Amino acid sequence: MSVTDPKHDVAEKQPKEESTRRDWLFLAGVAVNAAAGLLLAVPLVGFVFSSFVEKKDPRAWISLGALENFPEKSTRLATYQNPFTRPWDGKTANIPCWVRRLTGNKFQVFAINCAHLGCPVRWFEESGLFMCPCHGGVYYEDGSRASGPPPRGLFEYDYKVENGELWVKGGEMPTLANPV
Repeated sequence: MSVTDPKHDVAEKQPKEESTRRDWLFLAGVAVNAAAGLLLAVPLVGFVFSSFVEKKDPRAWISLGALENFPEKSTRLATYQNPFTRPWDGKTANIPCWVRRLTGNKFQVFAINCAHLGCPVRWFEESGLFMCPCHGGVYYEDGSRASGPPPRGLFEYDYKVENGELWVKGGEMPTLANPV
């Protein structure tokens, strides 16, 4: 049988030592790791919950001018102001596009960029072709691929005709991810 000795209990209950450098460094390490974990968690949580936030369409309707500026059965170069510009954008905020008027209010509005590497294509009225000077990409007048390295035809913008003006939905960079 074991009998507890009150003197023995008192000896075991010594006053706690003061904090040591090891204790302080351990707490500092825990705090730094907690802060790093929080900094990593914030973007991850933002990414997970971003799918619940309604996204606005980044594109906007922009006027290209009066319908009289685009004669039937012709292709003209038009320019519009990018709706998402910064003061330092300067001339790069002006986005060129090729406008082809078929008949009446039927148009095709092409991005000026080649579908291969994005070089600006030129329209040659005599041959009825768009040609890319960088790698020899050639497109028919309807924007479809004729020859060369481009994987597809020219990118087309959505358009509408309102109050005698041609409007294009601008503000989107044409990429291969866009549907044909």
